[in-house]
Amino acid sequence: MAVEALFAPLSIKSLHLRNRIVMAPMTRLFSPQGVPGENVAAYYRRRAEGEVGLILSEGTVVERPASRNEPNIPLFYGNASLAGWRHVIEQVHAAGGRMGPQLWHVGSVASRATPWEPEAPVESPSGLLAPDTPRGRAMSEEDIADTIAAFGRAAASARALGFDTVEIHGAHGYLIDEFFWSATNRRTDAFGGASLRERSRFAAEVIRSVRDALGADIPLILRVSQWKQQDYSARLATTPQEMTEWLVPLVEAGVDVLHCSQRRFWEPEFPEIDGTAGLNFAGWAKKLTGARTITVGSVGLSGEFLAAFSGESAAPTRLDELLRRLEREEFDLVAVGRALLADPQWAAKVHRDDLAALHGFSPPELGELT
Repeated sequence: MAVEALFAPLSIKSLHLRNRIVMAPMTRLFSPQGVPGENVAAYYRRRAEGEVGLILSEGTVVERPASRNEPNIPLFYGNASLAGWRHVIEQVHAAGGRMGPQLWHVGSVASRATPWEPEAPVESPSGLLAPDTPRGRAMSEEDIADTIAAFGRAAASARALGFDTVEIHGAHGYLIDEFFWSATNRRTDAFGGASLRERSRFAAEVIRSVRDALGADIPLILRVSQWKQQDYSARLATTPQEMTEWLVPLVEAGVDVLHCSQRRFWEPEFPEIDGTAGLNFAGWAKKLTGARTITVGSVGLSGEFLAAFSGESAAPTRLDELLRRLEREEFDLVAVGRALLADPQWAAKVHRDDLAALHGFSPPELGELT
């Protein structure tokens, strides 16, 4: 395969990347008491050594009492956790890599793996996990203001620690996405509303808080999705016009890159408009907003990532369709998840066209930090 497009450099503001490969954020649960240790730093350093252009950390939570749903999810606040993250970024930089933390609040979503619950009440826009499924309590306006400020404080810490970028997690049915989704946002105040644009106010305020903390030159990434883990078939925007009304205000608020999560990157977003080979989610987001975009979703492997949770393995696949779309500039960057989790040298092997040496993915690898 001609992989030149995948290994072309790219600069976005102060971020200078050696290639278009992004390590996708993947929750790993190896940070006891929320503190990333030497094993976590070594895990990320190995990917930088393996030629990954940009590493995005696992979800790391902001300073709210119920921001996480697992005890070993890392924090992005507090002296011990921030010291751990300082060591992580120092190790990644020493290996020539670039990295950003993904800032996260899980909202009302419970853990898949454990019955653990935070000590504070679970919080979300309307106290709903899904349509007609209560969980936790509705956030007050004071809760919302404090959460917005917490994202800003985390971004300021990322800047002080020397991270190269920051990603906000606004996808997959977690807190920010619960504000987007009409099924979980039934608020009647300024953070609710009948339109997607109205329900995006919370996200826009978080973005502005983070942008103020980062300054003008550090790029800001926002991860978004149509699907929710509460409903894989959910769609926030069913037309390009709705997608424009959703995403353009978020870009205007300060987002430089939209990380467009879909379960299978090759699926067209609006096939009724441009056919079965049409633009994917990242392609349409780039076309409608003018922002840089990252595509993600089962890159480099057979089978989608959700199947891993039911015990399905995946084999390596060719990248022809991905490269075809990248070469025509449908999107700018490509996020790789399970393939990089299984093989730290995945990018280097693709670069030298050693596809026979690529590993598949096996679910037990979710329980390892290799």
